[in-house]
Amino acid sequence: MNLRVTWVQPEDLVGHELRQAAEDGRDARAQAARWAAAGGPPAPAAAGASPVPRPDLRPLAEELLDTLAALPSPLAEHEPTALPDILVLTTAPAGPPHGEAETEDDERPRTPLPDSPHGSPTPPAARSRPADDPALLPRLHAAWLGRAVGCLLGKPVEKLPLPAIRALARAAGNWPLTTWFTARGVPPALLAAHPWNRRSAATSLAENIDGMPEDDDLNYPLLNLLLLQRYGRGFTTSDVARLWLDELPAGRTFTAERVAYRNLLDGVEPPLTAVRRNPFREWIGAQIRADVHGWTHPGDPVAAAAQAHRDAVLTHTGNGVYGAMFVAATVAAAASGTADVHRALAAGLAVVPPRSRLARAVRRGIALARAHAGFDAVVDRLHAELGGYHWVHAVPNAALLAAALTHADGDFSRSVCAAVSGGWDTDSNGATAGSVAGLLAGHPDRLPERWTSPLKNRLATSVPSFDGIGFDTLAELTLLEAVRP
Repeated sequence: MNLRVTWVQPEDLVGHELRQAAEDGRDARAQAARWAAAGGPPAPAAAGASPVPRPDLRPLAEELLDTLAALPSPLAEHEPTALPDILVLTTAPAGPPHGEAETEDDERPRTPLPDSPHGSPTPPAARSRPADDPALLPRLHAAWLGRAVGCLLGKPVEKLPLPAIRALARAAGNWPLTTWFTARGVPPALLAAHPWNRRSAATSLAENIDGMPEDDDLNYPLLNLLLLQRYGRGFTTSDVARLWLDELPAGRTFTAERVAYRNLLDGVEPPLTAVRRNPFREWIGAQIRADVHGWTHPGDPVAAAAQAHRDAVLTHTGNGVYGAMFVAATVAAAASGTADVHRALAAGLAVVPPRSRLARAVRRGIALARAHAGFDAVVDRLHAELGGYHWVHAVPNAALLAAALTHADGDFSRSVCAAVSGGWDTDSNGATAGSVAGLLAGHPDRLPERWTSPLKNRLATSVPSFDGIGFDTLAELTLLEAVRP
């Protein structure tokens, strides 16, 4: 019997690193030719391992991974990873007309932000006093519920291509998407051609939802809540690593997180954990960990982004880090209770290097959402323009998230349904959209009961001490961290 550990075997990583090299402009033709001549497989399309084991290729794979990572990228000037270098490129926008987010080509000169009390810049007018805001607790409750709803909605169709998602929903009379996916009424031949996500089908269809099942999109917010409880706002990236080794089962990690976990066990120190043989370093993993950083900095989006940065660099670089900072800042603005979705997205864009691929993609998603009345047309354009990226990459998913939130204009149901109906990383995008839209709704009672009732105020998780916890309790625990100095 041959045990294959997904996402970490060098011979399964080379194809992904070659794809990453093409995306960031590194000249990897020589390495690609050597890999092809040796019979090296391309990157697995969806799974974490190639269909046929090739341990004979491991020595060459290890050599090529190290060589590829050392190649210079022509995009490095506009896509740094170190926070001081990011801050040089990101300053507060003077303010788009009518408080809307920037247009796709908007790279106007900006002015530096003043210092934040948390050690990073943020506009004084954007700051709030969480302890004096009685509405923050219900906002956080709605955000936790919204994150769970959006995640659960996207779980059964994770990894399915866009045409399959549309076909399954249409067959059930649920397109445009307005409620949970179901197998009821769907022809057996269609279900056989496009099977639900194997791990999620038993817990995430309308006919079998019984509380919120475990998912990494909820595990990581729980871990970051635990991180703040244990280390406070001043935590370091090494503290994140210690927490993971103490509390996160290795089998509950995927892509960049699993590579970084392996690197930690090999004695690699952060932030080198993010770059050593890690072709997933610009994927969505850090982005799905960012909500707690925003929830605990209401009205202080740049401080939220700086905190998300310390978390993200354990596992990610460049656009993978920007995805986390973008979400943290967007969430922090929405958590203030004074920003609409467009102002929140503008706050998210303000912390991302404006000439980075992620910023350009987000601006493109927002522009398309404004230009088309039907969201399917928006999605089709995004898939045509960004479909060359892996479906878990941060760039296309951030663009889709921004487009969904913009098009829904703050409406909760439309936000989560649009994010999931756009394909790619369906549960992750649905979760983040639900978090932002829940904050904008402001209270759990304003979320439709068809979404919240099946959750039964119960979350399953393998994160110690949280299994079976209620979303109301999670909101209270999050509030304690938001008001803690």
